[in-house]
Amino acid sequence: MDTTLTDPLVGKLLDGRYRVESRIARGGMATVYLALDVRLDRTVAVKVMHRSLAEDPAFVRRFIGEAKSVASLSHPNVVHVFDQGTDGDNVYLSMEYVPGRTLRDVLRERGRLPAREALEVMIPVLAALGSAHQTGLIHRDVKPENVLLTDDGRVKVVDFGLARAIEASNQTRTGVMIGTIGYMSPEQVTSGTADARSDVYSAGIMLFELLTGRQPYEGETPMSVAYRHVHDTVPAPSALLPDCPPLLDTLVAQATARDPATRPADATAMLVAAVDAHRMLPRESGPIHSGPIHSGPVQPFPATPAPTAPAASPAPNHTLIQPRTDLPDGPAADQAPPRASARKGFRPNWFLIALAVVMAAAVGVTGWLFSRTSTVVVPELLGKNIAIAESQARQAGFTVKIGEPEHDEKVTKGNVLRIDPVAGAEVEPGSQLVLIASAGPKRVNVPNVVGLSEADARTKLGEAGLVVDDVKKQASETVPRGQVMKTSPAVGNPVKEGSKVDLVMSAGLVMPDVMGMHRDQADGLLRGAGFDPRFVEQTDGAEPCTVIAQDPRPNAEVDKGAVINLTLSACSAEWHWPWENNGENATDDNVIIIPNVMFKDVKAARDELRAAGFKAEVRKGLNRGRVLAQRPPGGQAAPPGTKVTLWH
Repeated sequence: MDTTLTDPLVGKLLDGRYRVESRIARGGMATVYLALDVRLDRTVAVKVMHRSLAEDPAFVRRFIGEAKSVASLSHPNVVHVFDQGTDGDNVYLSMEYVPGRTLRDVLRERGRLPAREALEVMIPVLAALGSAHQTGLIHRDVKPENVLLTDDGRVKVVDFGLARAIEASNQTRTGVMIGTIGYMSPEQVTSGTADARSDVYSAGIMLFELLTGRQPYEGETPMSVAYRHVHDTVPAPSALLPDCPPLLDTLVAQATARDPATRPADATAMLVAAVDAHRMLPRESGPIHSGPIHSGPVQPFPATPAPTAPAASPAPNHTLIQPRTDLPDGPAADQAPPRASARKGFRPNWFLIALAVVMAAAVGVTGWLFSRTSTVVVPELLGKNIAIAESQARQAGFTVKIGEPEHDEKVTKGNVLRIDPVAGAEVEPGSQLVLIASAGPKRVNVPNVVGLSEADARTKLGEAGLVVDDVKKQASETVPRGQVMKTSPAVGNPVKEGSKVDLVMSAGLVMPDVMGMHRDQADGLLRGAGFDPRFVEQTDGAEPCTVIAQDPRPNAEVDKGAVINLTLSACSAEWHWPWENNGENATDDNVIIIPNVMFKDVKAARDELRAAGFKAEVRKGLNRGRVLAQRPPGGQAAPPGTKVTLWH
């Protein structure tokens, strides 16, 4: 089954920035993914630490500190670290993506490398390690898996400082070993300490493997291999490969000395010796074999018995987090096995040492030239004023093309938004850099959609890059029902692309409530509002000539000019107000005159009626805020407390 399909991170947006495309590799401490940095639109490699490490606060703190140190390394043979961060349970590094293969892949395919070619791989590796050592940074896990070979032949070292971050975690406080057993120095096994000379030891083991196709020690368990690193002497490559040049026997012997004090002081010192050896090798330094020289374990010398170790062991070349057994502090002098005869005659060549010191600068340049002879690093220009960035790029020897500005919400207008190739990329001198400036935040004006239907308004707003959010209705005497009356934000206002816009739609006219209104008042009110009232009478016991039914019903949405059908009580019927007796008003002692409040403000009219001793009921007619109809009419005599209905 394709593990990519089941990996929960694939397809996710990590930390809101890195879209994980696929899994590249999985190791002992982390999983590496191919991802797209959506902020800078570039492909990166994202290394996500395993959950057991990410749950340790001490590891996370040290990991962040080491990531900052590694990010400060600027060397063409070091994989550049762009960013580090956490997203929930995921602790990650964002790194330069280097398409190609690991040195381990090459060894699996070819078995071993000729002496000259092996040095041409080791020289850039040592140059990268030496650059780190000069800043006080130790790799701690040098091995073929951490050396990348690009498709165009470049060599890059990855995973600086990761093992150191693990050493600081809670997992290592009770005595464990960190590293890869096959390449681990004796002092890392016995005490867990490591310095630049420990990286030199691992580099010496890796050189041995490049020359012979095998690691010097094999065992049934990781602990048995670790035991041999402490007690055995690494055999000379010529013991397995008779035509291996003596110069490389010497280089391996110096780098893999069990006593750190007798090794080269750091990777730069080993680089000097490696460059000198490469210079003195013949052009054809040995036959090319397609596979390992030996199929069985490499044991040119009698093996020291190994202590019992746990049966379970990880893959031999994975970075190991392994409890340290009771190994001795270091090899005893009387227990050290005899060195190969090729080493017995070894004596320091003081002339070569003096020459190396004199030529250190020249040799360092030579080592760099072996690894990178024709590339320069694209400078970091993001965020700078476009004119200043162009000047700096030209001064650095690049040709510059200014591309079309692009809108961005965060980068100030006129500052560099993107560079192609990206900052940190290695390109040929004189290459063209394309600088894209920010055009500032993109704003669009709210288009005029007044008078459009809701569907047409949505389409027009969508074409402008805006989204309809809320739709409200409001009565209108001027805008036909179903058309846009206004927008919020208002038409013509500049807004951010993708903003939400509210629509206010016309509900047309709202049908007034004329129930109980006298025919003449209802007719005047409705015609004044633009309706066409039509009346029909029927016998009813209500007040003569008043509306007892209406269609459309009150508050319904109607268009201007609509026909309104009204049913009236019989206008010819005899009628008496309830307080009248045989058509005569009650005595003057118990009636008062109803005030005429027509066309007055509704609130003032209501207050006046109440002050006069009447009850006031207010109904919506055209909702104009002033009295448009009144029943009983003003001037009518009625007892105090009589209800008077007002329409506005």
